[in-house]
Amino acid sequence: MKIIIITCMALSLSLMSFKTKTNSTVSIELSTTPASVKWTNKTIDVGEIPQGIPKPIEFEFKNTSKEPVVVVSAQGSCGCTSTDFPKTPVLPGATTKITAIFNAANKGNFTKTVTVKIASEEAPVVLTFKGVVI
Repeated sequence: MKIIIITCMALSLSLMSFKTKTNSTVSIELSTTPASVKWTNKTIDVGEIPQGIPKPIEFEFKNTSKEPVVVVSAQGSCGCTSTDFPKTPVLPGATTKITAIFNAANKGNFTKTVTVKIASEEAPVVLTFKGVVI
């Protein structure tokens, strides 16, 4: 009986002494995929606009990928800017627009932004419009 116990202990110790080597290197791949949309203009100067009358500003883009793209959100930089964007996927080769509707309460120069998140893009796109409220 003693021999069986000693044999089991020796076997256990020998199995515990083997150590497996693991490779803990993390590989990071950078995407080389080109942007899935091409904007006609990311900055628009609307010139002079009247105070208190909503002004729509249209930012046009084309889906340059081989897959449909989805606009997740379009958010104005302030409460004076609302947005409208396509709620359905934009098919490959199709052109569409995001509309910012600016309602100027104060006279003077302004610069506003609309932040657009597209599902296939890592970083959001910042669109800018500027002008003068008269």
